[in-house]
Amino acid sequence: MYATLQQLTDRYGARMLVALTDRGEMSTGEIDVPTVDRALADTAATIDGYLMVRYRLPLAEVPALVTDLALAIAIWKLHTSAADPKIEADYKEAIRQLRDLSSGAMRLDVAGVEPEAPGGSGVRLIDRERPFTPENMKGFI
Repeated sequence: MYATLQQLTDRYGARMLVALTDRGEMSTGEIDVPTVDRALADTAATIDGYLMVRYRLPLAEVPALVTDLALAIAIWKLHTSAADPKIEADYKEAIRQLRDLSSGAMRLDVAGVEPEAPGGSGVRLIDRERPFTPENMKGFI
């Protein structure tokens, strides 16, 4: 997991999380923890899908940027109807940043987690001795 229930509560407030997760027929007035856990797990899967292109998973330590992205994605996933424009914008920005991380336009500051580049990419030149040179072709040229 890249974010926790406590981090979601700290950022968005318990009232918002209750409103988004208390979906039963009888309102309990409490945060539905399994609903939040499912959103956090879905968020982690989304982030892993982008990061696995450039980084070895699981990350040994979670950078603050990844936690921030996870919070923006998770709160968006908890909405069952149209999200607030700010939450929608934050979600789109998080996905854009994940694409940048995946393409290499952005990098995480986590040492030693980028996978090694596969060998054999690009052109390989092998220079060998030329059998025909101007010196041995005298008279033919």
